[in-house]
Amino acid sequence: MTIDSVGPEGRAPADVATLNTLRVSPAGHLATAMAAATVEGERSVALKEIPFTVQLGVRAEPGSASAQALEAVFGVDLPTRHGQVAGDASALHLIWLAPDEFLAVDVSRQQGAGEADEAAAALAGLPGQVIDLSANRTILELSGASARKVLEKGCHADLHPRAFAVGAAIVTQLGPVPIILHRTGESEFRLYPRSSFADYQVRWLLDAMEEFASDEVR
Repeated sequence: MTIDSVGPEGRAPADVATLNTLRVSPAGHLATAMAAATVEGERSVALKEIPFTVQLGVRAEPGSASAQALEAVFGVDLPTRHGQVAGDASALHLIWLAPDEFLAVDVSRQQGAGEADEAAAALAGLPGQVIDLSANRTILELSGASARKVLEKGCHADLHPRAFAVGAAIVTQLGPVPIILHRTGESEFRLYPRSSFADYQVRWLLDAMEEFASDEVR
């Protein structure tokens, strides 16, 4: 992507590729441990980080002029109910957090400068807010046949498909850590811990995954 805005002292900000040589993801130091913990076969489970993903905090009342302005920019309608995610989970989508609060996420690319500018400009003179929260949370992807069993060791929500269907997203806790949890597939979940909790959350998940690496049923 091309960054056209100008940074401090008149310098043009670096593009995404350059930024990635400078920044370190919240769970990057555990990438090797996550890869080593992968379990294959019938009890499969794998964990990875999706780093530097675009995440925008959005405030607007659905159905309002503000919502219409944002929907024109995003090309996606705002979700209207608890648990709903609007858009494409493999690209741009919006997660319902509260009646007038949403998280816009684009996992198809990495965050660069000025991500919130266009949407924020569309709200000129209208109530609402769009801010770049990309550094606030990281995304961990847990997948495999045993993924739900791993989460059920410490998640505070009912994760059975009848209560938490594919495509749904909720705010909950995993162990002591508050997270956004998005079920993106039958056996695939994305977790959004705050960046400051990423190290703890990954280590918690690695510990919870360990039993599935053994052929012994416990």
